[in-house]
Amino acid sequence: MKLFAAIDVGSYEIGMKIFELSQKNGVKEIDFIRHRIDLGTDSYNTGKISYDRMDELCNVLKGFKEIMDTYKVDAYRAYGTSAIRETQNMRIILDQIKLRSGLTILPLSNSEQRFLDYKSVALKSENFHSIINSGTAFIDIGGGSTQVSLFSSSELIATVNLKLGILRIRASLNELEPSSSNYERLLNEIIDNEIHTFKKIFLKRLDIQNIIVVDDYLPYILQKLLKDGISGETKENAVAGRDNSVTAGQFVKFVDKLKEMPPEQISSEVGIPMESTSLLKPSAHIIKHLIKAMEAERIYVPGVTLSDGIAYDYAEKNKIIKSGHDFERDIISSVDNISLRYRGEQSVSDLLSKCALAVFDGMKKYHGLDSRGRLLLDIAARLRDVGRFISLSAAAESAYSIIMGSEIIGISHKEREMIAYIVTASYPGEITYDDIGDSSNVDEKTYITVVKLTAILRLASGMIRSYKRKYDSVKAQVKDKELLITISTDDDITLEKGLFFENAGFFEEVFGMRAYLKRV
Repeated sequence: MKLFAAIDVGSYEIGMKIFELSQKNGVKEIDFIRHRIDLGTDSYNTGKISYDRMDELCNVLKGFKEIMDTYKVDAYRAYGTSAIRETQNMRIILDQIKLRSGLTILPLSNSEQRFLDYKSVALKSENFHSIINSGTAFIDIGGGSTQVSLFSSSELIATVNLKLGILRIRASLNELEPSSSNYERLLNEIIDNEIHTFKKIFLKRLDIQNIIVVDDYLPYILQKLLKDGISGETKENAVAGRDNSVTAGQFVKFVDKLKEMPPEQISSEVGIPMESTSLLKPSAHIIKHLIKAMEAERIYVPGVTLSDGIAYDYAEKNKIIKSGHDFERDIISSVDNISLRYRGEQSVSDLLSKCALAVFDGMKKYHGLDSRGRLLLDIAARLRDVGRFISLSAAAESAYSIIMGSEIIGISHKEREMIAYIVTASYPGEITYDDIGDSSNVDEKTYITVVKLTAILRLASGMIRSYKRKYDSVKAQVKDKELLITISTDDDITLEKGLFFENAGFFEEVFGMRAYLKRV
């Protein structure tokens, strides 16, 4: 059994949960401490966190550290989200926190943050897999933005970041200084403007029946609706109480009532502090508009926080709990759909991935890379040809822009940049060693990883000359300091052999071994 602390430095609140982790009981929450602090308003409006809020932040975290010491926690993870990530003086802030509180705060990229929230729901909710078997939108509302991930038949189709954070919306409305009569109209216009394009691009051929929401305020609305409904003791409401859901109609009807209520009444009705009512309204309206855009039937609010995701992630990675959900498959599924969006050939990307991973697996003792490196290679192989959609003559450069502009849930910004470099450099002559090393984000370990994966992907790309090509199997093994790749196919591979040897030079330079291609 381990005691674990998960700290979330959010845009409008700092929270710490203490968990008991064990193989017998899984992840069990034993304490939850939270402190309201509006970091996001500073960060989004001025680009910096003010001295006063910085001082308050450090004092709160110092108090968290003392609570952790009292509990004698075995391990902790502390993450900063968009308010920390987007501030111009982030490194100074993190250094001051370390010196004054003794805690190390790590900034999360948007995709990493959303993936942790998603992981907490997938691992904590018993009915998650049955829900996403139908068309489902997973909506994660934050202070700076809202993430929407779309599922169809349990497969992750797309994930999109909308600039509809509740602090951003409130700040925009405060600047306009609307009268009470104009407030609802302006709020609706801000949300509609962002959702309109999203609907046209992503919702055309999807039938979304369910919405799962991760948010700090909507659980209060859900509990209000369930409390009012369950008093009637209907079978439907009893079931809803167990799975934390209500019908979309019930939710929309209540949100429409909110616009008639002053903050004091909202606070009393929903059971939240007065100062939180200005954040609840944007949250509720975002979901209301997405319900209408998707024509969803049911809304689920599991009531998890980022701290839950941090704890589940730690427990899973340290083999304290086992996951019945394949999160890596979700990442690959979303990558495949990015490729399809840019008219990629699924058969080609599958074959290139197959060849690249065969080389990777056959050289485990020689490249020194871990399973995360294997995942980055798989993604790079599947996205290698996306640039051709924009330009056949500048496919590498176009691919770099597409990859850096695409949200890949579960992949950090740094990893996305690595993938973009690997893809671009897999086109001979596009990027040199110096180009990779000159990037300010590339340390020595990252540099070596990128170069090795580039060499493998470039070699694998030489094995595919035609989009019609099919290989029954691909195997790679090292013998006498030489890599022998054997492919099983009835096709003639004369062209492949020529291109393969053209690309093998870089591979030999990186790994110090020659590669040979053979058909069986």
